[in-house]
Amino acid sequence: MRMSKMLVKTRKQVAAEAELPSAQLILRAGLARQVAAGIYSLTPLAHRVVRRIERVVREEMERIGGQEALLPVTQPADLWRESGRYEAIGAELARFRDRNEREMVLAMTHEEAVTDLVRAVVDSYRQLPLMVFQIQTKFRDEPRPRGGLIRLREFLMKDAYSFHTMQEDFDEYYERVVEAYRRIYKRLDLPVLVVEADTGIMGGQVAHEFMLLAPGGEDTLIVCTKCGYAANAEVAIARKDTGDAAIAPNADETPRELYTPGATTIAALCAAARCAPSQTLKAVFYAAGDDLVLALIRGDLEVNEVKLRSVLGQEVRALSHVEAEARGLAVGYTGPVGLDMAGGVRLVADDSLLTAGSLIAGANRVDYHLAGVRFGRDFSAEITSDIALARAGQPCAHCGAALEERRGIEAGNTFKLGAKYSATMGATFADERGVGGNPMIMGCYGLGITRLVACLIEQHHDADGIVWPVSVAPYRYHLLVAGNGAEARAAADTLYVALGAEITLYDDREASAGVKFKDADLLGMPLRVTVSARSLAAGGAELRLRATGETRIVPLAEVATAAETMLDMLTARHA
Repeated sequence: MRMSKMLVKTRKQVAAEAELPSAQLILRAGLARQVAAGIYSLTPLAHRVVRRIERVVREEMERIGGQEALLPVTQPADLWRESGRYEAIGAELARFRDRNEREMVLAMTHEEAVTDLVRAVVDSYRQLPLMVFQIQTKFRDEPRPRGGLIRLREFLMKDAYSFHTMQEDFDEYYERVVEAYRRIYKRLDLPVLVVEADTGIMGGQVAHEFMLLAPGGEDTLIVCTKCGYAANAEVAIARKDTGDAAIAPNADETPRELYTPGATTIAALCAAARCAPSQTLKAVFYAAGDDLVLALIRGDLEVNEVKLRSVLGQEVRALSHVEAEARGLAVGYTGPVGLDMAGGVRLVADDSLLTAGSLIAGANRVDYHLAGVRFGRDFSAEITSDIALARAGQPCAHCGAALEERRGIEAGNTFKLGAKYSATMGATFADERGVGGNPMIMGCYGLGITRLVACLIEQHHDADGIVWPVSVAPYRYHLLVAGNGAEARAAADTLYVALGAEITLYDDREASAGVKFKDADLLGMPLRVTVSARSLAAGGAELRLRATGETRIVPLAEVATAAETMLDMLTARHA
């Protein structure tokens, strides 16, 4: 491809609105243009990267028996009502009516559509297991798209779905998909960390995410470098040791009032009562649908809203001080003992309270707390579970070593859906005895194609621009002629044919050598081939690896062979 004819325009300045390195470079290199918030047009260079990613993904999905299909983006709302997600998902799901006033949605994911397809075809255990995958456009009306191609409203995604008769078979296949994902990322030269994750709107029993570690990542990860435990902070667990040297309140004491004026925070309460945060009880009010929920947790811990949502089975949001006061709550002094709420309140207790002993809790009137409050004696809860946010420095629940915090970008995910969709939507099979009505066991496996473009740039760049891995580079070679000499131009034209026009980006523009070199570094093709009067005088063309800076002069007749050898050696070093 000749750059004089290519639809591309590079930029010198970093875009002010692009906070991640990948977002900056995508705009500077002219790979994409924002049409609306979270919606981008991809230029031919970016689309070539997408096609290379798709090839790798297709090969690995077919390697484990995947059959490629194509499911519709536009779907009837009734299909989503069958699964129960039409009402459960909020504004992220785009809803509209067609010309016949039929309610429709733009699919943000395809569990309903694939379950509908499989239930229409499969009716016997003999047809299972099977896996269907697709590469398709999705639309999710994100409230806060960010990071260029990282969090989009419209995006391209590979999703796969497997269907099984037995849990054991599904568990084995799930691990095969995880290994296939590892191979994909290795082939793309993209190191990832596999972490435990929240199932979210997908539902099901177990989920994992494949995370690219990056300082600007949108996800917080909790990891243990000793035993290898890793989880998204949304679901991470930690041992809830207090580590406090302070003497706990007498375990046998009965609740007694403390006068604590102005002590509306845990820190202020600890100063007033001369206690440690772990000797206090924190109470946080949430709205969960029409319900009022009081989350109770030890004072040195924080409530994890994702875990709280999971145990309640519905979305939650913290009440503002204004809302809490309007409901008659003593903000900063709320506690579970003697709480009198018209209409009732649901109590959810963190499991840290089971062994916490006597604590200091709010007395439900301004300026007063209760000392000597004990779970199980003075109050109980509808639900007791782990609802605490795991943090760096806490002991690992598995080995006791100090946990660490990392930032990551989600590059893929896998879910054990179980029978969540098959049972509600009637995707069943007849077993060996001819008994029907058995719901299929399902797995779901997602991988964001357009997001991977950004992940690759996030991982492979330097101060001068993108450094594409050979496996996904838009072109293998970036050929340029420096200077206006006729001999150099003729030699470059010849090399363009020898290297292969389909895999070579030829900068034949009427531009200075400096501009061409800067654009070559910015665009990041694996090998730059430069022809100039200087290189010809030195014996041929200059070959330079973008990743390492390794440079050599090669006779013109040997350039094609030498270029291929240099890239093969580079690939072998990274294998």
